[in-house]
Amino acid sequence: MSNNNAGLVEGVSGLPPCQAACPIHQEAREYLRLIAIGDFDRSLEVVKRVNPLSSVCGTICAHHCEDECRRHNVDEPLSIRGLKRAAVEYGKAHIQAPPADENKKVAIIGSGPAGQIAAFDLALQGCKVVVFEREKDLGGAPRNFIPLYRLPDETVDKDIEDLKKMGVEFKPGVEFGTDITLDNLKNDGFKAVLVAAGLCASRGLPISGADHEDVLMALQFLRTSKRDDYRLDGREVIVIGGGNVAMDVARSAVRCGASKVRLACLEAHEEMPAFSWEIEEAEEEGVEFHCSWGPSSIMIEGGKITGLESKECTAVFDEAGNFSPCFNEENKQTIPGDTVIFAIGQASELEAIKNAGLAVNERGNLIYDPHTLQTSVEGVFACGEVAAGPSTAVKAMAHARVAALAVQHYLEGKPFLSSMVEEEEALPELATDVAEKVKKSPRREIPMLTPEERSDNFKPIEKGYTMAMAVWESRRCLGCAAGAQRVVEKCADCLTCLRTCPYDVPVVGPEGGVMIRDHQCQACGLCLTVCPNLAIEFRTPYILEAEDQMEQAVPEAVAARNGSPAVAVLSCALGAYALPEFNEGFLKNKPANISVVKFPCISKIDTTHILKAFELGADRVIVAGCSEDEVDDCPFQKTMFWAQGRVNRVKGFLKELGMEEVQLALCSFTPEEVASFGDAVGEVLQKMNEPGKE
Repeated sequence: MSNNNAGLVEGVSGLPPCQAACPIHQEAREYLRLIAIGDFDRSLEVVKRVNPLSSVCGTICAHHCEDECRRHNVDEPLSIRGLKRAAVEYGKAHIQAPPADENKKVAIIGSGPAGQIAAFDLALQGCKVVVFEREKDLGGAPRNFIPLYRLPDETVDKDIEDLKKMGVEFKPGVEFGTDITLDNLKNDGFKAVLVAAGLCASRGLPISGADHEDVLMALQFLRTSKRDDYRLDGREVIVIGGGNVAMDVARSAVRCGASKVRLACLEAHEEMPAFSWEIEEAEEEGVEFHCSWGPSSIMIEGGKITGLESKECTAVFDEAGNFSPCFNEENKQTIPGDTVIFAIGQASELEAIKNAGLAVNERGNLIYDPHTLQTSVEGVFACGEVAAGPSTAVKAMAHARVAALAVQHYLEGKPFLSSMVEEEEALPELATDVAEKVKKSPRREIPMLTPEERSDNFKPIEKGYTMAMAVWESRRCLGCAAGAQRVVEKCADCLTCLRTCPYDVPVVGPEGGVMIRDHQCQACGLCLTVCPNLAIEFRTPYILEAEDQMEQAVPEAVAARNGSPAVAVLSCALGAYALPEFNEGFLKNKPANISVVKFPCISKIDTTHILKAFELGADRVIVAGCSEDEVDDCPFQKTMFWAQGRVNRVKGFLKELGMEEVQLALCSFTPEEVASFGDAVGEVLQKMNEPGKE
């Protein structure tokens, strides 16, 4: 859909593009909003109710969500993965599963990302879930192969411990097909089995010299370097491959003391399948790239490897997009080195699974029906990389989620096809005329160790966000699909919203009436507060939550005034108001006669909200916004201008009623004043009590 068409369509439905792009459809917009208002506990709860690998995904997820973030049209995407990690580090939440039903007993083979999310989903359905893992350490490929500088062990432990608290049982050191059989599981009362094994074998190439003792396989090397203090001191290492595993191998080789690491791959630099940030960080750490070169033979002299003879690769894929590399045999070079590591792909090890009685095809792949997720054996299902092939962890998780549904239907005696899982489409892209009016705000990159600090050790390279950085980065979210929508039956086509919106989202439609392009709305809330016919509603309950909070908080302050005025503070919830100095410092220790009601920006505070505070018994009302410097960093526009207009309007009402104007004040507070809000609001109240002052 083009920008022009997207700009004229009203009431388009669909998911925020970040959520649609996520293979497990994590509700990123909501957990970002909650971080933006400083509610890390609820943010983590939003994450965990969909994703049981919140810690792992917050650390190493491929963040497909960021690729589709509509902020791409404005400046840079949100750091969604980094903010998930912030929710994990600063929030507390636990998902409770119902009591397990022994008659719905399921065995899951493999404790990697696919096995964990399947266990999570089935536990939530009341199944008794037991996960069998052949390795002594739980966690699958992330535990065994992803280097510690990217994924510390304690990060994997967090997610597994949460699953254990839900009632999922783990049995490490037990191999399916060797230590246990299908008959064993059946006799133990298991009603279904889900094979969620990963790809734990590396692929090599049948080239001359490949059988030399100094030729290593990627996964073997990654496991050894992670667990056995493996060293390559003084060695010159050649890594063959251009994917993410190759980057892990090359960067681990640097940390193992190699004097030089060179990487050779078929693809041109811009075509490499590895993530761009992995390539960039490897280059920063001194890895030398030889792109568009394919291995020809491993050169050996005197029993020692001396280099890799390679030939120019002129194309990796044919015109149909199939892998079919072409070479210029006349152009060859030798890449020097004494150790070679193949990192050209993974394969499955299915001998034990074959012994368990499951069918495997001539290529050694597990046979299963992609529509039902069932294998050749009744009641045995398959998912993840062992079934669908190599992928990112989150894509394997998405496949496992479908398989868990298949198992659930099987246990309930219901038919299942993968096509029954509906995929909702994403909203169209942000229209150019709207994007150019959105405030630009630079992305806050996740703090990292410098190349000098990280290249000789396996310490985690990402430091993570501080709480303040996370709050400010989250505030960049555009709130896609969260904002205004027109109530057609109430709309009088008065064009007030059109004149108010700073983003020109409302337009005059082809037939002359107002159209609110709700899929383009930036959720600032200004139009809601000016519509004379109340014909605009928010698609999300953010404002209703504040109104409910007011109904409770203000009467409590009135009841506790004890001779002092009952004060209602209607404040912004973003920026400094989202930080612990305000939430933990002021809110938890404030005088009982002061109530605080947070709105997601004071642009959403209407005259009716101010009047409601007085109606509920407040003697003083303070609308608390942000200082000019912080307003410049606010994602919304003209917030103080419109707030001042509403406050003045209410003051006019109060004057007509014979009430003193000083009972109401609009204040802009600096971050420092918000951090010591008790003192700041005390000064405001003192001025309000002095006649002729505000």
